[in-house]
Amino acid sequence: MNMTDTFFKDFPEANVYRESHIQDGGLTFFMMRQNLDQFLVIQGERKLLKDLPFEGEEVSVDGASFLKCPLSANNARALRERFPFTRPVLIGKQNSYGLGDRLGNAGAAHLKVIRKTDFKPVLAQQSIRELERTNRTAQEVMDAASWAVFREGYKDGFGADGDHLKTTDDIDLMMKSGFAMFTIDPSDYVVNEALSMNDEDLQQLYKKLPWEELQDHPADFLDRKGHDSIRLKSGFELNPSHRSIMQGMVKYGRVITHTKKLADYISDNYPNKPSDLELSVDETDQPTTVFEHYLIASELSRLGVELVSLAPRFCGDFEKGIDFKGDLGQFKEEYEDHLAVAEMFGGYKLSIHSGSDKFSVYEVIGSLREGAVHVKTAGTSYLEALRTVAEADPGLFREILVFSKTRFDDDKKTYHISARPEQVPDGDSLKDEDLKKLLDDNNARQVLHVTFGSVLGGNSSKSKNMKEKLMKCLSVNETLYEQNLVSHFDKHLRPFVQKN
Repeated sequence: MNMTDTFFKDFPEANVYRESHIQDGGLTFFMMRQNLDQFLVIQGERKLLKDLPFEGEEVSVDGASFLKCPLSANNARALRERFPFTRPVLIGKQNSYGLGDRLGNAGAAHLKVIRKTDFKPVLAQQSIRELERTNRTAQEVMDAASWAVFREGYKDGFGADGDHLKTTDDIDLMMKSGFAMFTIDPSDYVVNEALSMNDEDLQQLYKKLPWEELQDHPADFLDRKGHDSIRLKSGFELNPSHRSIMQGMVKYGRVITHTKKLADYISDNYPNKPSDLELSVDETDQPTTVFEHYLIASELSRLGVELVSLAPRFCGDFEKGIDFKGDLGQFKEEYEDHLAVAEMFGGYKLSIHSGSDKFSVYEVIGSLREGAVHVKTAGTSYLEALRTVAEADPGLFREILVFSKTRFDDDKKTYHISARPEQVPDGDSLKDEDLKKLLDDNNARQVLHVTFGSVLGGNSSKSKNMKEKLMKCLSVNETLYEQNLVSHFDKHLRPFVQKN
């Protein structure tokens, strides 16, 4: 029996996470769960323990000394200083999966699944909107990822994505918290009306674009792009008309300059902190055409902005929490065209936003056996938490379901969904054993998905009480929760595993 086993025989209510054991500098580090709480435990000579930057309670068992440390922000910081693998790295243009964790307790299960693939995990992935709705901080998101990596002994590198950032303040917040990937959201600068404008209005807006920032002239640009005649690897021919060029620039010209400004801000203000840059243009009214993609990519390349990934607005509907709605044949054809554009400008990844549960799309992408991909998920992990609650505490699930239905009309406003809440049965009409089936129903999934902020971040006593009971239920039923997550993400990643 080793020292850690000796320690735990005196604490029968504690469970050790065996994958976390590390011998370092004459000390043994590992994580344990005791009752509902998790701790970092360090075993070694007292004089060594006293010199550590970790904060905790000294415990002595059979003459051996231990330091029992809460998973606090200070201890997470000390962990990252001691063990570099608990700090995020640049993922670059490798296949990657964004595994948003709105509760801060899904990371270990995410890693159990990702280990079966050659994908790199992006564990710390949260948008400013998600942080606001869950009342979490960027630092809390980063700390949860570091603890998950340590707990699973995962040393192959993980990413941290400040998602959907719009301002320099957003960048500063994420940079301060140690994030290494920044997803620029320029949706405020998209002019969706460009496609329906008459020629006179279009020409006027085209001339008013910030040409100095674009380092070009409207007439020269039109002449140069008008002579572009390119046949992509996919077979698609780019031969735009002058009107198409003006439409593309009116729609995306300020997207290009805003992205350039934020990219320059990062390089100018954080020269010693290399980062990955993603551009998101998925939140637009119409799908991104192949020419629009080419226009954005070519201009950013000319202006010296290097992308690691780009998220177009694909054809069909990428609604939250359910599978793709649309023509998969069309998606495949257009995806290949978008891949060909990406290959022209450094082979950056195509990023699939609202990527949760798009199983038919995964099959298409996996079948192509080319290019690199980044998939972003978030809400689907929260739904698996609710599946666990439905199985373990039916009464609590019914409470969350009723509350979510009352919040749906307000919370749905910022999401593209088609859920019909009247089609979601009341929990009282279902037997306990049937409640979890609601997590397989599209209407129920979306109602529960988009109301996460009201459940997790609401300021009412009701919301706070529900969140407290939810977190306790998931802690008590940790094994079931992780089984549900692993099973669900196996389905997400399996099509890509087949690809490779």
